[in-house]
Amino acid sequence: RFSRQDSGDGRTERRSSLFGRPAPALTPATRYRPNPTRRLTALHHCRDRDKPARRRGPTLPRRPKSVPTTPPAHPTRRHAMELRFTDEELAFRAEVRAWVAAHLPADIADKVHRALRLTRDDLQRWARILGARGWLGWGWPSAFGGPGWNAVQRHLFEEECALAGAPRVIPFGPVMVAPVIMAFGTPEQQRRFLPGIASGDVWWSQGYSEPGSGSDLASLKTRAERVGDRYVVNGQKTWTTLGQHGDWIFCLVRTSLEGKPQTGISFLLIDMTSPGVTVRPIITLDGEHEVNEVWFDNVEVPADQLIGAENQGWTYAKYLLAHERTNIADVNRAKRELERLKRIARAEGLWDDARFRDQIALLEVDIVALEMMVLRVLSAERGGRKSLDIAGLLKIRGSEIQQRYTELMMLAGGPYSLPFIHEAMDAGWQGDRALGGLWPGGAEHCIPLTSTYLNYRKTTIYGGSNEVQRNIVAQTLLG
Repeated sequence: RFSRQDSGDGRTERRSSLFGRPAPALTPATRYRPNPTRRLTALHHCRDRDKPARRRGPTLPRRPKSVPTTPPAHPTRRHAMELRFTDEELAFRAEVRAWVAAHLPADIADKVHRALRLTRDDLQRWARILGARGWLGWGWPSAFGGPGWNAVQRHLFEEECALAGAPRVIPFGPVMVAPVIMAFGTPEQQRRFLPGIASGDVWWSQGYSEPGSGSDLASLKTRAERVGDRYVVNGQKTWTTLGQHGDWIFCLVRTSLEGKPQTGISFLLIDMTSPGVTVRPIITLDGEHEVNEVWFDNVEVPADQLIGAENQGWTYAKYLLAHERTNIADVNRAKRELERLKRIARAEGLWDDARFRDQIALLEVDIVALEMMVLRVLSAERGGRKSLDIAGLLKIRGSEIQQRYTELMMLAGGPYSLPFIHEAMDAGWQGDRALGGLWPGGAEHCIPLTSTYLNYRKTTIYGGSNEVQRNIVAQTLLG
């Protein structure tokens, strides 16, 4: 609010109606037309112009005493987000905790807590224990032999298993291919394949990635040609996790070259004992045989092992990948490994190092934030509302957290983390005595730290690289 007044010497002087003093002179280059609705800042009306003015933002108006302190309900926020568990859910948690404590083999839990190598027998023994209880397909509806748990119960089951030291269930059967068979398979396929998955007797592998077709999965080249009542499959899959143990493999194959790449893909179930199937090991940076390449040389697959319609496999693949990426986040394992990190930091004398403890605190904050994201989804599903499509976000944050806690563990061990001792990853290794004193001072908890760190470089790549996932999230959620 300015007014113009004659100063008496022929000049027109601008005066502020608020303070009655001359306003700062404006040169032609800086002259502006004042906006009457503009809030004046400290720069415009500082009382002492010999001191530099301090900029401050607009101050909020004081709340009148007569105005009630409880804010009115937001017209668009009709549903409160409830992150607390009900009494019934807490009772369910206690039931699961007691059952897992009674049935989880102690030798398996010990290996998990110490991050030692798990054999196929270890993994399948726990899967069969869960299968006998009807809990291996813990996410299945009761119509297909599952417990019929809701989203909150599934989360509590996963959390209790992880904290108790249960090995992570190999997801390719019960978590990935089973929901696809339920949703898109025929009744005959459901009766044939689901019981073996639910019991833990049949080990499934995943055949998606190929050389040159990883994140760009639609460019895959493995061909399946229809010949009578069979498909003849030729091609190669790679990075097949634990494929050396597989009984069956679900594969994306190309059945048509017409149209867009996504429109010519089909979803096949293949017996890995079929003639022409060859599994070759890929030894990873940590010295382990975890992944493989699988070759198909004129492999004959009965046509009744095609899931859904021919050339519609891309739709089924996307349905499956949503389950895979949510599973990769694995917030419950992150909580368990956070406690292990704290134990290692105390044992290595780093718990009193403020800077290292800061890194642990930052990691714990991110794990809690990831858990809150999961609980938001559970809250929406519990209230009958559609949850956010955030599988990609969970995969991004979860995989980055996994890499951070393995790095901090390795840093805590310092030079004692460096030796790579392949035999030390097996239970029963006798420590430095087996090396004739070549590893003085090395504690048992340091044995797997570097190999685990190297192995977990994969987490931001598999299941769709994080760079690609960020693009998908931007397009899906941001538009």
